[in-house]
Amino acid sequence: MPSSVDPVPSSVCSESCAPGYRISVVAGRPTCCFLCVPCFDGSISNQSDSVDCLKCPDDEWSNRKRNKCIPKEIEFLSFKETLGFTLVLAAMFFVLNATGVLWVFVRYRQTPVVRANNLHLSYILLAALMMCFLCALIFIGRPGTMSCMLRQVIFGISFSLCVSSVLAKTITVVIAFRATKPNSNLRRLVGSRTSYFIVLVPTLIQSVIGVIWLWTTPSFPELNMKSTNGKMIAECNEGSILMFYCMLSFMGLLACVSFMVAFLARNLPDSFNEAKYITFSMLVFVSVWLSFIPAYLSTKGKFLVAVEIFAILSSGAGLLYFIFAPKMYIIFMRPDMNTRENIVSKSTLSNTNK
Repeated sequence: MPSSVDPVPSSVCSESCAPGYRISVVAGRPTCCFLCVPCFDGSISNQSDSVDCLKCPDDEWSNRKRNKCIPKEIEFLSFKETLGFTLVLAAMFFVLNATGVLWVFVRYRQTPVVRANNLHLSYILLAALMMCFLCALIFIGRPGTMSCMLRQVIFGISFSLCVSSVLAKTITVVIAFRATKPNSNLRRLVGSRTSYFIVLVPTLIQSVIGVIWLWTTPSFPELNMKSTNGKMIAECNEGSILMFYCMLSFMGLLACVSFMVAFLARNLPDSFNEAKYITFSMLVFVSVWLSFIPAYLSTKGKFLVAVEIFAILSSGAGLLYFIFAPKMYIIFMRPDMNTRENIVSKSTLSNTNK
């Protein structure tokens, strides 16, 4: 009959702490009685019965078992992921739309509806819109030295060119209508020089802001290691947040001036009713960028970049469709309205009613 062997008594009342845990002494109990506490995120213990956990370097993070530091994942808005690829498709879709409208305007440049509201300004606006949609692509991908330096500057200049073109179209509409009145002093302002001047000056001012920004405190790529646990965010440090908001403020001032002028001119005769569509387009534009600021301040990482790209695409699309869709409708769906007689008769009737 086998004899039973008594177990060897243990000298501690707690099991050994495995790697990934640290010893935590329980107050009021013997030192041999302790708790095994998991290491915090970002720290490890690679030995049994560790008293303390070791903090991982800034560019590393603890693994799931918290017994080894591993390199942090680098996060940025990539062309390969769904969000980045979708934004690329959206940008190219809008570029193709703007290109198609430009082709239609060149093809039908002799028709009254195209010539009614300064054909050359429409060309400039469409080209500027294509630049805006294309500049969204610079924001996608891992930030580099050149992309960080140029993306905000190109964005600011191209959108200033857009908005100043819209402002020039609106003022041209007002001048063209007012100059038809007898003894009007505005007759000498009718022509392309005035509209080109209105486009050129704001664009030059925004360009100067961009050059000063690049000369003094240009943007540069950096790895943000503290914003998100377990990840490093590859982002652009704007260098001077003041210059960034100066650029946005000037663009906002242009948009507000254009919106107010278009709103005051919205009741002009039907032959010059582009001001009505400009009013709606600028309302969308201003609304998008007013909502962009709090969204920009409350997001981070690749979603912050996605928010700015969305604002660029949606505001540009508002300008494209609200201003040019009515003309496309007349050209293709109502060619009977695309006659000089129709435009002149409406203008005469409106002036008579006044």
